[in-house]
Amino acid sequence: MIADPLPQTLLATLASRHDHLCPRQVLGLRMGLYVADLMSMQLPQSGKRLLTFVETDGCFADALSVATGCCLGHRTLRLVDHGKVAAVFVDTQTTKSLRCSPAPDVRAKAATAFPESQSRWQAQLVGYQQIPNEQLFVVHEVRPLLDVAAIIGKPGTRVTCSLCREEILNQREVAQNGQFVCRGCAGDAFWTL
Repeated sequence: MIADPLPQTLLATLASRHDHLCPRQVLGLRMGLYVADLMSMQLPQSGKRLLTFVETDGCFADALSVATGCCLGHRTLRLVDHGKVAAVFVDTQTTKSLRCSPAPDVRAKAATAFPESQSRWQAQLVGYQQIPNEQLFVVHEVRPLLDVAAIIGKPGTRVTCSLCREEILNQREVAQNGQFVCRGCAGDAFWTL
């Protein structure tokens, strides 16, 4: 059994972001489309029903964005960098959440299925396009430990940090000593001068 071909429109969109097609891009496209099918969603989305937590950055994340319509700009794509080609998909209407990752033996499956390929990379590129979803991916229903409602926040809300005077969006402020401060001023900075 061979998987359905990837939609050419999605491949063209992805190609416009990268100068080539690689195995991880194929995995991202296939994963997004597969999860859409499992969750009975029409993707790529134009609204904000699906929230995706991608576990690595790079071409895989771009491909997931193309397949799902989730993106940083719409606040529907979040990077939780664990260095894994995996993602958690949350239906914000039903709260159903699925975690999807490649099957542990998927590289070997691709090499076995396409031994005539010029390289392992080429076997993966071709194999990941043709191996059926049920053999390509492992899917589990999960319960996010993060507060999805807090992540979504309340768009349009703004406060000013009492210390640095910078604007804080989407309820990301921290109450400290009776004042609102940004996370950086509250001690959760990721940079320093």
